[in-house]
Amino acid sequence: MVYLSRIYTRTGDRGTTALGNGKRVSKSAPRINAYGTVDELNSVLGMVLASRPPRALAGTLSIIQNDLFDLGADLCVPQKASEKSGEALRLRSGRVVHLELAIDRLNARLKPLHSFVLPGGTRVAAWLHLARTLCRRAERDVVALSQSEPVNSQVIMYLNRLSDLLFVMARHTNRGPGAEVLWVPGGAEKEQKTSAKRSGRTPRRTRRS
Repeated sequence: MVYLSRIYTRTGDRGTTALGNGKRVSKSAPRINAYGTVDELNSVLGMVLASRPPRALAGTLSIIQNDLFDLGADLCVPQKASEKSGEALRLRSGRVVHLELAIDRLNARLKPLHSFVLPGGTRVAAWLHLARTLCRRAERDVVALSQSEPVNSQVIMYLNRLSDLLFVMARHTNRGPGAEVLWVPGGAEKEQKTSAKRSGRTPRRTRRS
């Protein structure tokens, strides 16, 4: 049970903080950076929920927010080689399965993609795309941490699958006409030339020195 009677303690005034096992480390340590990015991701999911996403997504997103707190708690306590089951809160494989089921359910309602999707569309979809990119950064931070310290493999798997789910959620939210914009390779340059022809002007070339 968490009990907070004071918000500030002054114990971090010199740039250190305590892990879940009581050990003090620098606030710039890879482990702090990893679960700090997870916290950023959770905050953006809060913005998604505050933007009133479709009801089909809201319940799942609330569960994911709780999962991310569990994931942060997992990262906060370094694994020991002699750790016994239940000694520390660890993310379990069932949480990854939960994400996969959600991906399959939502993706079944979407048309196949023939190009990459540009981030944006509706307000909720834009927040979901931002969450997706933050999730990828969290995954990179955890992978970097795992190269020097023990990390629960389920944490990496969860973040990898979550970024996929957030992408599918963004597409699901953008199902309205014209909401989803696809990437057209070289499209900006083509559009610029087309606009110039319509106006009778020759597009300026960038002068090279």
